[in-house]
Amino acid sequence: MARGGRAFDALADRAAVLSDRLSRAVEIVVVVLMVLLVLDVWLGVFVRYVVDLPLTFTEEAARYLMIWMALLAVSVGIARREHIGVLVLFDRLGARGRHVALAAFDVLGFGLFALLLYYGIGFTVSGLQQLTMIYSIPKAIPFASVPVACALACLQVVLTGIRDQAGMRGEAGRVPA
Repeated sequence: MARGGRAFDALADRAAVLSDRLSRAVEIVVVVLMVLLVLDVWLGVFVRYVVDLPLTFTEEAARYLMIWMALLAVSVGIARREHIGVLVLFDRLGARGRHVALAAFDVLGFGLFALLLYYGIGFTVSGLQQLTMIYSIPKAIPFASVPVACALACLQVVLTGIRDQAGMRGEAGRVPA
């Protein structure tokens, strides 16, 4: 039993490190996308109201940058357990109940993201035949944000689930932060 516990703790430590590294990499991508989005919006405002130059590409770029940024950030929220949750429910449960509830929410979350991943792939493939209005690039590029973000979310749900279940074993059953 102790040997199996140590093996699970080692797995949980590896999951925590991988989750942290993945989260940091995604954070960097999100920050870069945010900077590009801000610069794009500033350019759009400047050319519209200051120099009166009709650059229409800024609106489409802003839309796609915002979509990619927001969807990628979901996996960071999952890694930090900063997504929507009902802590009142966890506070009323005992240690065993918290274990079960957290695992159930992780399974439900994984199922939701896996379903979105599956349908997002089909949606992205259908976008190969369509072009964006201004850039004339396949819509599969912006549509790919859904399956990419969902794949990252599924991975983070698994990694944080392993990490947090191991952490809850040794504590009084408090929901990990």
